Amino acid sequence: MSNENLRDLNAFVVVAAEGSFTRAAARLGVSQSALSQTVRNLEERVGLRLLNRTTRNVSPTEAGERLLSEVAPALEQIDRGFARLGALRERPSGTIRLSADEYAILSLLWPTLERFLALYPEINIELVTDYGRTDVVRERFDAGVRRGKLVSKDMIALRIGPDIPMVVVGAPSCFQARKPPKRPQDLSDHACINLRLPTHGEFFAWTFSKGGKDLRVTTEGRLVFTSVIQVRQACLAGFGLAYLPLDFVTGSIAGGELVEVLADWRKTFEGYHLYYPSRRQHPPALAVLIDALRYRG
Repeated sequence: MSNENLRDLNAFVVVAAEGSFTRAAARLGVSQSALSQTVRNLEERVGLRLLNRTTRNVSPTEAGERLLSEVAPALEQIDRGFARLGALRERPSGTIRLSADEYAILSLLWPTLERFLALYPEINIELVTDYGRTDVVRERFDAGVRRGKLVSKDMIALRIGPDIPMVVVGAPSCFQARKPPKRPQDLSDHACINLRLPTHGEFFAWTFSKGGKDLRVTTEGRLVFTSVIQVRQACLAGFGLAYLPLDFVTGSIAGGELVEVLADWRKTFEGYHLYYPSRRQHPPALAVLIDALRYRG
């Protein structure tokens, strides 16, 4: 249906409801003559008289009544639809789907979402744990969260967290029979707990940095997990060394439950970014979440 037909049908419905071209023109904010011409144009297109006109009132013909019964409910439904859109602007609601790796959820998303959900009770959140370079458009996510260098260049990226220093830690018991490693290559003498990335099956690489150069080391041990929480638990229990984000184990290091080794070889990764396909016309719920997650450090 053309915009012209929709406009003319709305004019016809208003005239029929008011029973007067004068009142209908005032309601629509147009001149009476322009409104009369609009209705005449509609009648010419349908080939039927739709309104009976007298000097005192205006009423639908049989054809007009039939058209009203079909058109008026549809126009009301359209009005309700636009009203709901207006309500969304005023009160964000709906479901936001996010793709993020486990550590991003634990360290950044959930601490913010605990407060966010209390402020916006009509917003629902779906968090999907994923370590791959997810195409948020194809997979129907509203946004994704990855470290900065993992975000595709065609995405809008917003930093939501600080840089991430990685550390090698172990329980004190791990160093009773073996000396702490001095170089990354010395890790071959120690049992190490590996993290397998569940999305594509590879081990998370133990990467070190010194003198501006990066070094990756292959590590082995009896335990492999797909969760950083389980890696930390096994490390605390003394089953081997682990490669984890510093802030994930800071409390355990301070309390003496874990010991950091290879501190002068720390690798720091760029912080997490929220990424999404466009800056334009965000759903209101996503817009307020973007603002809540924005890194202000």
